Amino acid sequence: MRSAHAKFEANGIKLYAVSYDDPKALREFAEAQGITYPLLSDQDSTVIKQYGILNTQVSPDDAFIYGIPYPGVFVCDEDGLVVSKFFHDSYKKRESPEAFIDAALGHIQIEEEVPQTSGGDEGIAITAAVRGGNSSLRQGIIRNLVVRFALKDGLHLYGEPVPTGLTATQVTILGPQDLQSLPTKCPPTTPLYHEIMDINLNVWSDEVTIVVPFYPAGDLATEAVAPATTAASIDFEVRYQACNETECLLPRTERFSIDLPLGVVDIPSL
Repeated sequence: MRSAHAKFEANGIKLYAVSYDDPKALREFAEAQGITYPLLSDQDSTVIKQYGILNTQVSPDDAFIYGIPYPGVFVCDEDGLVVSKFFHDSYKKRESPEAFIDAALGHIQIEEEVPQTSGGDEGIAITAAVRGGNSSLRQGIIRNLVVRFALKDGLHLYGEPVPTGLTATQVTILGPQDLQSLPTKCPPTTPLYHEIMDINLNVWSDEVTIVVPFYPAGDLATEAVAPATTAASIDFEVRYQACNETECLLPRTERFSIDLPLGVVDIPSL
């Protein structure tokens, strides 16, 4: 959040952190860590309880840590309405700041400087990129594999569910071994009745973006030791099939690779 604060400001998004710590502790923490966005003190955990995120696994008998929230992020509009939220079962697994920015803006950006590749065929252009932070792999930090299809007029891409014999669009991360994938995020499809084939389809048209969140685990990115290498290649497969007004096109499978740097984990001297 600290390193991405300028990106929030550039997109007109206000950033706040809420903690049960007292103002003095937050002030000292902000000064030591160079944090410039507001840290809000909720000493009685009133707001934390109102948002329903009080850590119930911690009891009042646990003294100093009672009152802490489950770690997570709410994205709110200017009227205070929650439009998106991000929570996980461990503080060691969390989204990149760019995911919050995309949620606030309502669309996913693919910046020119992020690692990316391209493919597709005539009528279907594929752009694939890794979004989040500096696109490095760091333990527990979730990055997004963003696959965007740009379809020429008259083409429709199949989504789930599909009739027997047809291929729904899929993005699958193949490796490396210690890369963990989270459930794929797809936008809603539109129903289409194809008169020539006499079938009902669920399709996307014009442009569609599919996102596969992932994070490194195991030996690929550990806080116990420094990484053995400086980079890793993320390999993934894209399967898709489309139709036009007169026919169902052949299914296609394409494989891609994107090289990503391994981020350095701060290992304190104990």
